[in-house]
Amino acid sequence: MATLSMVSVPIVPLSIRGRSSSVSFPAPKKGGIGHGGLRIECIRIGGVEIPNHKRVEYSLQYIHGIGRSRSRQILLDLNFDNKITKDLSEEEVITLRKEVGKYMIEGDLKRFNRVAIERLKEIRCYRGIRHKLGLPVRGQRTKNNCRTLKGKRASVAKKKSPSSQEE
Repeated sequence: MATLSMVSVPIVPLSIRGRSSSVSFPAPKKGGIGHGGLRIECIRIGGVEIPNHKRVEYSLQYIHGIGRSRSRQILLDLNFDNKITKDLSEEEVITLRKEVGKYMIEGDLKRFNRVAIERLKEIRCYRGIRHKLGLPVRGQRTKNNCRTLKGKRASVAKKKSPSSQEE
């Protein structure tokens, strides 16, 4: 006969609106989180936890600085199959980390871009001035669009016509 192994915790009396009752909860099993020792583990590459349930090509795109073409190039350089991330062996994960480490990603890339924009602002070139004013930098028209950069419309009060002032 199969026995249910349930360790009970001391019974704590609860009182809900004058009614008293007692409740016991099963103690968590050792060896993992959740049901039956389920282990949830993500692979960490380049300081980012990439998803386990997706293929490597798409999982690598969660890293800032790696897009579709670069992730494909990494897989070609390593001669890896595009299998699901959780199926990678430890050796494959280590070689993948080394290959991704060759590229400028995450914090280094963000810092590089921020320093480049600061330099443009400092030398007061056209692009730097546009960055400073919060306007489009790459030649887009600003008469109708670019609301994201310019912000909400400011309403302008209309001037009253002279004929309406006399009345």
